[in-house]
Amino acid sequence: MSRSPLRVVVAKPGLDGHDRGAKVIARALRDAGVEVIYTGLHQTPEQIVEAAIQEDADGIGLSVLSGAHMTLFTRVLELLAHQHASDIVVFGGGIIPDDDIVLLEKAGVAKVFTPGATTAEVVAWVEENLADR
Repeated sequence: MSRSPLRVVVAKPGLDGHDRGAKVIARALRDAGVEVIYTGLHQTPEQIVEAAIQEDADGIGLSVLSGAHMTLFTRVLELLAHQHASDIVVFGGGIIPDDDIVLLEKAGVAKVFTPGATTAEVVAWVEENLADR
């Protein structure tokens, strides 16, 4: 029995209006055979979690450049737990200080990519870490 393709919601939470990186990652994942649902700009954590549940997503990739990463990532994790959907893997990227990356990973974020990460690195990580879901 073959497994259906990985499904990832790529989202831009909060007020940040810069989505080029999110679109580049979404395209790279699509090119690698991942089904990508891009939610667009200015999404609330509630909208993102709802989309992930409705789409039966394996993961949520958040792009946060606004400085609100601690609030936004942890809120998504809280909502997933509340919806009994903590099996959806949360990862993301942005301009996030190293000290905050440690805190986000302790909170349950599976991986944080920083500027300079290649699309190949992101795709390889997604394929390795979401495939067994």
